Amino acid sequence: MSAPQNIVVVGGGLAGGKAVEALRAAGFTGSLTLVGDEAHLPYERPPLSKSYLAGKSAFEDAVVHPREWYDEQHVDLRLHCHATSLDLAAHEVTLGDGARLPYDKLLLATGALPRRLDLPGAAAANVHYLRTREDSDAIRSIFGPGRRIAIVGGGWIGLEVAAATRDAGTEVTLVEMADLPLLGVLGPEVAQVFADLHRDHGVDLRLGATLEEITVDDNGTATGVRLGDGDTVPAVAVVVGVGILPNVALAGAAGLTLNNGVEVDAALRSSDPDVYAVGDIANHDHPVLGTRVRVEHWSTALNQPATAARAMLGEDVQYTNLPYFFSDQYDLGMEYVGYAPRGSYAQVVVRGDLGSREFVAFWLDGENRIKAAMNVNVWDVPDAVKPLIAEGRAVDPARLSDPAVAFADL
Repeated sequence: MSAPQNIVVVGGGLAGGKAVEALRAAGFTGSLTLVGDEAHLPYERPPLSKSYLAGKSAFEDAVVHPREWYDEQHVDLRLHCHATSLDLAAHEVTLGDGARLPYDKLLLATGALPRRLDLPGAAAANVHYLRTREDSDAIRSIFGPGRRIAIVGGGWIGLEVAAATRDAGTEVTLVEMADLPLLGVLGPEVAQVFADLHRDHGVDLRLGATLEEITVDDNGTATGVRLGDGDTVPAVAVVVGVGILPNVALAGAAGLTLNNGVEVDAALRSSDPDVYAVGDIANHDHPVLGTRVRVEHWSTALNQPATAARAMLGEDVQYTNLPYFFSDQYDLGMEYVGYAPRGSYAQVVVRGDLGSREFVAFWLDGENRIKAAMNVNVWDVPDAVKPLIAEGRAVDPARLSDPAVAFADL
């Protein structure tokens, strides 16, 4: 197999920025082009719902590399530019301006799109979703004492926006269909911690609720939300965080195999041997977990590109990192490592105290093997528990719950 001379990366987020970095670091000296929809340089998205939204960090802090770096590394930046089609046979990407980019290897890092509401009033201008810098700016402009916003969705984005909103002195009503926020992710034991946290900070949680419509005035401006029980919650704006969808339109139209994202192997290679996918769109055959996973978190966009870059350059590599994410809400900081979707675990074991919000929770399967762990206001945990998850051996739940037993001794 001849070495590639021309590589194109489609996607201008964190994954795209890390991909061109990894290719140059791995010794690739050929033509390298990065195509991004947004006008901004590639940047990290977590601050958009955390420190940047709260006004505690500058946008520049989230930028992967300054523009000079791309010039120095001879990366052809095509920003504010949309890839409209992909011709696998011709090895070409067509852009919105009609330009055609030839490639030997192609990396797709097209990310995800917010899942949209299909309800009366959902098209109002002051109904907000959070994915870009402009979205975060628009939401922050709503903040202020004496105002109330309604948040639809009690997932990580909804809760982080709620925390930033309350810290700014704005009233919040959060509407969630499940009986607890994060119930499907964490289960009832740990999800209750987050419900209590937000209630303690003054969030009006409407749980087990259905949303009938977003109410609007005669000018078409959203004025609140009407719930299934008939109650109407007034609000100056509505923020929707009901999940995301992998942005696979380009890949699907080209004929790549889709399966809850772009289906890729352990090396992040798609059904076409010259096309790779990373980040939110990559449904990855994980060699450690023994199952396919598509992870919509920062660490995947950060770390997968290095493996894909080496694979594109001919190395025999696999992506083995365990899924990881973090969240900051009020005075609570947490980290989660592993993979324990609903139905995959038999019990949750807690080391520490849920009530004080200082603990480590472990999700165990029926054979007492650790599937995932989450540390809350307790630090230096993920690196210690990753080997326990990767090894897949049974542990004693009683010893696991005992803070006096070191993780290395389990």
